[in-house]
Amino acid sequence: MTTYASSIDTPVGPLTAVVHESGALTHLLFAHQRVPADAVWDAQRCAPVAAQMREYFAGERTDFDLPLAPAGSAFQQQVWRELRGIGFGVTAGYGALAVRLGRAGSARAVGRANATNPIPIVIPCHRVVGSDGCLTGYAGGMEMKMALLRLEGIAIRDGRMPRLSKAA
Repeated sequence: MTTYASSIDTPVGPLTAVVHESGALTHLLFAHQRVPADAVWDAQRCAPVAAQMREYFAGERTDFDLPLAPAGSAFQQQVWRELRGIGFGVTAGYGALAVRLGRAGSARAVGRANATNPIPIVIPCHRVVGSDGCLTGYAGGMEMKMALLRLEGIAIRDGRMPRLSKAA
């Protein structure tokens, strides 16, 4: 199946959208990440992603309405579905996500699935933080994670949130 890519300029730097020929988003890549070698550059095929990203960064969109097709294991897919349930301006801890998935004690596995999310921002892995409000790693870098959280109205001081927001 052919995939199509297009660069999207955002306030946090360029992103690259990759979609299937069906239009389903498979990847949203940060500037340092590699675009699949066989992707055909086509801004028109990626236009719905670009439009929704512009709306998000303009503060006009709090939820994405795009067809998604991230490739991953059954467990990763389960975690990514749960991430989509964390609303705009809300954060959740890894342990809390594990409990919601019925896998209490598997916070590290949830963290690993979170880290391999191929569609960040749309599948909002930036909203996952440590149980004490500490900001943990992010594929786009900590500055980007902080910028995304601040865009969503979450206060951050000294690399942590003063308190965890209520989870969705």
